[in-house]
Amino acid sequence: MDSTGSFQRAALVLRAVLALVLVGGPALTAGQTGATQPPTVALGEIAATTEDGPVTVFYPSSSAAEPVRRGLFMFNVAPQGTPQRGNGRLVIVSHGSGGSPWVHADLARRLVEAGFVVAVPEHRGDNYRNDRHPGPDSWEQRPAEVSRAIDAVGRDARLGPLLALDKVGVYGMSAGGHTALTLAGGRWSRAGFKRHCEAHLSEDFQTCVGLATRLTGGVFDGVKKWVALNVIRAVFSDSTPHEHTDPRIAAIVAAVPLAADYDMASLATPRVPLGLLTAQQDRWLVPRFHSDRVLAVCKPCEHLADLPTGGHGAYLSPLPPGFTGLLGDMLNDPPGFDRSGLLPEVDRKTTAFFSRHLLGAAAPGPSKGARLPDVADARRHVP
Repeated sequence: MDSTGSFQRAALVLRAVLALVLVGGPALTAGQTGATQPPTVALGEIAATTEDGPVTVFYPSSSAAEPVRRGLFMFNVAPQGTPQRGNGRLVIVSHGSGGSPWVHADLARRLVEAGFVVAVPEHRGDNYRNDRHPGPDSWEQRPAEVSRAIDAVGRDARLGPLLALDKVGVYGMSAGGHTALTLAGGRWSRAGFKRHCEAHLSEDFQTCVGLATRLTGGVFDGVKKWVALNVIRAVFSDSTPHEHTDPRIAAIVAAVPLAADYDMASLATPRVPLGLLTAQQDRWLVPRFHSDRVLAVCKPCEHLADLPTGGHGAYLSPLPPGFTGLLGDMLNDPPGFDRSGLLPEVDRKTTAFFSRHLLGAAAPGPSKGARLPDVADARRHVP
């Protein structure tokens, strides 16, 4: 039996649903940065190559915005607008497994309004249009895809001349957070993932099996765990360490990252400033096995935000309603999560992090809306 194929079939439910769901994000709306009118957000695409998929780009523009549809959603952007010089810096966003650029549209808008160009490479074989190679195959190739996306933006005739690529930022969420940790200097292996699941299968079941099934406390739980461990032992037996660094990358943010397969010693002193975004109600990547482990060893890391009532999907742009079943349990906002009140401040803090480390700029002032609790305050209120 093809063990990698077994892993892919086990994740089929996740891939199929996300292919339908993550085709779009929320509408982008104009905003203010201080007293200065921000630039229009333009939306473009750098064409795919024989090696890589297309790269979606959000960038400052002098063109007028107009409604643009992507899948089920409308964006108020300038399609292929005339680029306008911003702050000269690039931020790459690594999407989650089966994901799309649109679920990071709110953060992209905030970054563009601060002058950044934002580029979202389509990770080959693990995106909303092509989900044939999720899991370890994608984890191995994603960091190099980020490096080639930087190259692609630099070669672009319109955007390349406006950017200095000696200091690039990277943001990644979930599987994209795994990409981010690798680029920060982390080393992981398939065998590391296997050891984690052998030790903590019941407590971190969804990390180990995705959305193929869940534990219910019923009579079939034992069979589910037996099948899961046999597949994991076949697919994740290789102990070869994987790492990839790019000297151009100078600041990284990892949101609810998959981290259980890392040699934690490799993350104790990241090679560049590393920020973490965590969510205490994440039941897909349970924090104590993932983000909390990174924070425990990484003393230089900046804990940018912690959401006591946030789930795994908390850092995505608002998702459409109607998720049901296991997917809904994993991605829908838990009761009491104030998305509209908290997420704008998270995006502000993320933008401030990149501004400090890529530009040497002071953090921008508070945005309007509810204040995000400090990490220490938030942890005191975890249910």
